Amino acid sequence: MNRNQLAEKFFEKYGNRNERPVLFFSPGRVNLIGEHTDYNGGYVFPCALNFGTYLVIRKRPDRTMKFSTMNFNHDESVEYSGSFTNTSKRWINYPLGVMNEFISKGIQLSGLDLLYYGDVPNGAGLSSSASIEIVTAVALNEIFRCGIETLELVKMSQRAENRFVGMNCGIMDQFAVGFGKSDNAIFLNCDTLQYEHVPLILRNHALIITNTNKRRGLTDSKYNERRAECDKAVEYLKKYKDIKTLSDISYDETGILDKYVPDPVIRKRALHVISENARVLEAVQVLRDGDIIRFGELMNQSHDSLMTNYEVTGTELDTLVYEGRMFPGVIGTRMTGAGFGGCTVSIIEKEAVPSFKSGLAAEYSRRTRLVPDFYEPEIGNGAAKVAIF
Repeated sequence: MNRNQLAEKFFEKYGNRNERPVLFFSPGRVNLIGEHTDYNGGYVFPCALNFGTYLVIRKRPDRTMKFSTMNFNHDESVEYSGSFTNTSKRWINYPLGVMNEFISKGIQLSGLDLLYYGDVPNGAGLSSSASIEIVTAVALNEIFRCGIETLELVKMSQRAENRFVGMNCGIMDQFAVGFGKSDNAIFLNCDTLQYEHVPLILRNHALIITNTNKRRGLTDSKYNERRAECDKAVEYLKKYKDIKTLSDISYDETGILDKYVPDPVIRKRALHVISENARVLEAVQVLRDGDIIRFGELMNQSHDSLMTNYEVTGTELDTLVYEGRMFPGVIGTRMTGAGFGGCTVSIIEKEAVPSFKSGLAAEYSRRTRLVPDFYEPEIGNGAAKVAIF
């Protein structure tokens, strides 16, 4: 979808070619390693992608918010009368939640014409929701001249998803979408929000994302259940020392889990989070050292823990990962995102990519009767204004 097509669709939908709309773009993201650690105050290592969400937006002279998307036929209009309410499961809850965050800061909005187009597969675990939230936040900040810093826009977008949409997500997705940098991953401490861009130079290797095409809704998954289990682990471990999150326990201290966490399931959840933090720290270091082989080994270990300790993978993801590891040239492969469907992320020797795609697709379809999709993305920048039409 090019800019001219987006502009033409906007004018077809809303008319008035004399009033110029503005185009914004916000990427999706993939997390290379560090899964289910963000809401535990831990470390993550995501990167922004070169596909995401486009928003064409323009002020209206009234108080009507008009929403349209090119991804499906579902237009909505909402009257702005002070704040918005989540009344049903609908896609516009993501931008409405962001708008509420601006309103809560005392910012007066006007009516708007909004046209969204996304090429992030919904439900794939590549942060289509965060991409929508951030592109909306960046656009509102620009056209209403709010002067809000990127970090605050990230926090507002997370709050919108937590409070308005009802998904108790951590901050990683919105942070990666807001702070992405071309050819770099983001090493983020989700407790302090200290971060560093780390060059991701793959040279003779490719980053491949494979979509299970098993749809799952995060809000209806076991995501919130896992968060509650981690909170329970923290309660147990407070008898050992005063901690705020599981990430306050180092990998060298995992021996205390048997003593202080009596529930074996809760113990496994804690072990995953603590060991995953250690894997992220090592992964960042070996990447800086140019050791892509060890980086791949850590990706593999991450998935193994997500399967056995955190139990968020499932037949489809495990088939892609464990069958995928058998192909020549595969350095590392793991699930990415919340799990229970969605995508895997793999690092593969470039010359091995065609055989990996064809061979894995055939085996996956034979085992699951689903057809996977493969993406070979570039690592892109965070959300920004693109053009004025």
